[in-house]
Amino acid sequence: MTIYEPELVEVDGDVMEMLEARGLGDGLPVVTPTPERVEAMLEHSSGPADEVLFTLQPRAGIVTRRVVAINAVLAGCRPATFPVVLTALRALANPAVNLRGVNATTHLVAPMILIHGEIARTASFNSRVGCFGPGNRANATVGRAVRLVLMHVAGATPGLGDAATHGQPAKYAFCAAENLDESPWESYARSRGVDAPSAVTVHCGEGPHNVHDAEAAGEPALILGKIASAMTTLAANNAPVSQGEFFVILGPEHAASLAQRAMTRRDVQSFLFDHARMPASLFRRHFEELAWEPWMKQVDDDHLLPMTAEPDNIRVLVAGGPGKHSLVVPSWGVTRSITLAVEG
Repeated sequence: MTIYEPELVEVDGDVMEMLEARGLGDGLPVVTPTPERVEAMLEHSSGPADEVLFTLQPRAGIVTRRVVAINAVLAGCRPATFPVVLTALRALANPAVNLRGVNATTHLVAPMILIHGEIARTASFNSRVGCFGPGNRANATVGRAVRLVLMHVAGATPGLGDAATHGQPAKYAFCAAENLDESPWESYARSRGVDAPSAVTVHCGEGPHNVHDAEAAGEPALILGKIASAMTTLAANNAPVSQGEFFVILGPEHAASLAQRAMTRRDVQSFLFDHARMPASLFRRHFEELAWEPWMKQVDDDHLLPMTAEPDNIRVLVAGGPGKHSLVVPSWGVTRSITLAVEG
């Protein structure tokens, strides 16, 4: 077992000033990571605190439970949420995520963290009204803790390891829970083959694109037609990358309307795949390089090509509260989402 022990520093003065002087922190106030607070966090994990778990790109920074616990305290996390932070980081370390690219690109991509199952309830994550907004400690601090680890350990500091032209607010925190109580379908995690009491999904993408529909009177084709229109754009990285994923986060009212017409999750994916399309000529005109499936390269210019190569690249779940709104979260393109069972 490889061991890594972080430096213990005595601070005489303001912790935030010390962090800023060292080029650390996200610019917001922090909680001082005293040994007692860090140990309280570690009590919610299993395994040696200083065991090297994995590294995070682009700096190949070493991740241990203690390193993560320090950042979780800085972010203001409650100890009960610590296993979620660890699991989200494990997911981001998966090579399929392409974290080096995610962190180093000029694109504004940020990891979206979705919480599924029992821990969403026991650790008080918000899955309902305003779930991606302010006001819930678990959502805000878990998202922030992951970002702090990406900055402090992976090296994704703006201007250094993070080259995003503009950045985006989701780079502070981008975390919500799945609203299973109002979902007509099984847990998203279970639909991805993760049959565990609690799970975490990470998806590296843009900020959410809102889809408002109050006129459809529950008609699936009209609701999903608007969602397909939000997916159909040349501006997102998914356009030239045919394996790019879309996360479609349905508001409970839209989901209920679809379920009342006996639509399954698979039906929703198929409809969006069939309707989120543009002529091949548009793609060819706007992109010099197209990371497409071979069959997509062979079609005529007037052929309507889908925004992604297969229906399964359109990931569907339910979150949010009352209102006829849903969200589309396009990926960065060259990245895959990961869902893992929660482990400490």
